[in-house]
Amino acid sequence: MTHQCYPEVPRVAVGAVVIHQNKVLLVQRGKAPAKGEWAIPGGSVELGETLQQAAEREIFEETGVRIQAGELVYTFESIHQDPDGRIIFHYVILDYAARYISGTPVPNDDVLAAQWVSPLDANRLAINTTTLGLLKKIGFLS
Repeated sequence: MTHQCYPEVPRVAVGAVVIHQNKVLLVQRGKAPAKGEWAIPGGSVELGETLQQAAEREIFEETGVRIQAGELVYTFESIHQDPDGRIIFHYVILDYAARYISGTPVPNDDVLAAQWVSPLDANRLAINTTTLGLLKKIGFLS
């Protein structure tokens, strides 16, 4: 995801929830605003892309995994301020359910790691709170 610090308007971003063989595809973020945390892969929508096309491209760019984006499953905002109260990041994020097509996760772009994570393994990772909420909402985690 290309990050724009101190934006003039909110940015639209997408993610994809990819479950394959009872594991979810997660990435460890390499840049702010969630650096070091594990999350659903995704990134910014480019001009002229549909939301689903953006999700498919971003997941491939970040992990090397090919997917087919389906229905919208989660929407949230990520707003971060500096100590002076100025907005550093403001994303409106739409997460889609996605079908796995092919590929083995390999970290690319701005991620430190990419892997399939079982519900048991999820408890051992520093998964960000928004991703935890999403995984609980869809029934992947209890």
